[in-house]
Amino acid sequence: MVSMKENIVLVGLMGAGKTTVGRQLARQLNLRFVDSDHEIEARTGVTIPVIFEIEGEEGFRNRESTVLQEIAEEEGQVIATGGGAVLRPQNRRLLKAHGTVVYLRATVDELWQRTRHDRNRPLLQTEDPKAKLASLYGQRDPLYHEVADIVVDTSRQSVQNLVQQLLEKLEHFGVTKLKDAKA
Repeated sequence: MVSMKENIVLVGLMGAGKTTVGRQLARQLNLRFVDSDHEIEARTGVTIPVIFEIEGEEGFRNRESTVLQEIAEEEGQVIATGGGAVLRPQNRRLLKAHGTVVYLRATVDELWQRTRHDRNRPLLQTEDPKAKLASLYGQRDPLYHEVADIVVDTSRQSVQNLVQQLLEKLEHFGVTKLKDAKA
């Protein structure tokens, strides 16, 4: 059984809803919300696209692993990870060891609709961003499934419905509201 001292970790591709759903879920459970990408930006003082430009993807992934290690050491949080956090085996082990992992899954078409105008997605700044998204999906979907305790489809649902569905699934893992959320 999962105690509230552990974390709830959200994984999934860019545009799956990790930040949006994570904030609402944290509010419902009266937990702290942490977004690993936002934490990296806060620590470096620059955006993720700038990190990619200067250090490349490998440099960013090194920073991501360090931040995830530090975040995971704390308990009682909802953590939204970057879409590529699952690429490194040590990150997958870390996430599994420090909480209940939820894969927020959506179709490539849905993800494309959500991300197509977002210029802060360095991996999609290519000649054919939808094809790149499909390629990332093919590469990462098995890794998300490998690490996930729970899989939730985020396509064509409101955030409120997603959070409610997730709360119900988390109850099966022993995760319940600490107290009624304040209105």
